[in-house]
Amino acid sequence: MSRLDHIKLATFKEAYFIGIGGIGMSALARYFKSMNWKVAGYDKTPTALTNDLIKEGVKIHFEDIGNQIFSEIDHKEKCIFIYTPAIPSDHQELQIIQKEGLPLFKRSEILGLITRQSKGLGVAGTHGKTTTSSMLAHILNESEWGCSAFLGGIASNFNSNLLVNPSSDLTVIEADEFDRSFLQLKPFASIVTSTDSDHLDIYGDTAEFLRGFQQYTQLIDENGILVKREGLDLTSQAQTVTYAIYSDSADYQGNDLRVSNGAFCMDVRTPKGVWPEVKLGIPGIHNAENALACIAMLEFLGLPEAKIRSGLQSFKGVKRRFEYHIKTDQLVYIDDYAHHPTEIQALIASVRLLYPDKKVTGIFQPHLFSRTRDFFDGFATELSQLDEVILMPIYPARELPIPGVTSDKLLEAISCKNKRILDHQGVIDYFKDSDQEVVLTIGAGDIDRVVEPLRKVLL
Repeated sequence: MSRLDHIKLATFKEAYFIGIGGIGMSALARYFKSMNWKVAGYDKTPTALTNDLIKEGVKIHFEDIGNQIFSEIDHKEKCIFIYTPAIPSDHQELQIIQKEGLPLFKRSEILGLITRQSKGLGVAGTHGKTTTSSMLAHILNESEWGCSAFLGGIASNFNSNLLVNPSSDLTVIEADEFDRSFLQLKPFASIVTSTDSDHLDIYGDTAEFLRGFQQYTQLIDENGILVKREGLDLTSQAQTVTYAIYSDSADYQGNDLRVSNGAFCMDVRTPKGVWPEVKLGIPGIHNAENALACIAMLEFLGLPEAKIRSGLQSFKGVKRRFEYHIKTDQLVYIDDYAHHPTEIQALIASVRLLYPDKKVTGIFQPHLFSRTRDFFDGFATELSQLDEVILMPIYPARELPIPGVTSDKLLEAISCKNKRILDHQGVIDYFKDSDQEVVLTIGAGDIDRVVEPLRKVLL
């Protein structure tokens, strides 16, 4: 029996977060705020997201204040404490809470607790889970069914990473594989978009990483469904269907991807028939594949085709996922969170499909020394597909440097001749006098800091 089985959220009225500014943590903070709880917490640095939380009435500080955290709380016995695994074990606030034996949980445990109370629709995968879960939530939110949703990005349609709909029994959950978080969930149904190995600093090797996904798919309710991209070696006690672009064997197939009358669209074949010219609100080969997964899930649940089509066409995407910042005949600037070779390959392929005759310049910030080491050859291969490459120094996040793993070494391995390394300010300065056609900012670190200054320079 899980210790979560003994926890009743109704016994609490306050929530305190250590690492409140994370995308997943902030969604939980907003959820408890929507329940009229007092919500407070710590984060290392102010961001646009923490600023938004403060405006919404959440009390946040940016220094480790140790036992002074109890001055941030009204009733200690009515407070639940939530932390992210990214917080170091020597964090004073975390140690104080542990020492006092207060109810302390990982974000994934609380999310699992909440979603046990509804029909959970999980979206897992190394790539695509944020866009797919946001797309799924939007389609449901636009229908009479509605849903609640906990997302790993800011969905543009509702400008939030959270949807709360008390009248709906459906909850869309972005099921995160980091730290095996998704194993805390009990989904009724789930999409799995990909299982390309990642987070090997957590899992150790590819076999263990894949085992984590297999454990996750075994958690799906036997009356639900597993919707998996064709080729993934995963099983479930639930019904299983596959999807893929340009496939003759998948259960759900997307073909003839094209731009028609200004709209990105495809033809879809399902087990029940053909859906001609399904229009998507956002372009990209990978987004067409994400849309197929949503179609498969929603057709199983019984949502009418017209509702699915309408939701797909009105979906505006997710912040930092193929997000346009400039889109003119002369210049295009797209920002994307891609931080794995497979994601970069999909991004560049989609850009080439949309802009086949234009020069494409990519600015990439590697995320984590360990990921750069583990996928070094893949990064070099995919970045070499660009016409011009600008690398930024590796963003370390939670890691210490690894000897020999640097952006300089990666630059040497990239075959593109027009290449260089620049820091944040160097990027801005470089583009002041640079002729461009398509510009991409790529990465999951703090490269987002250059997005707005770069947009202003390019205009």
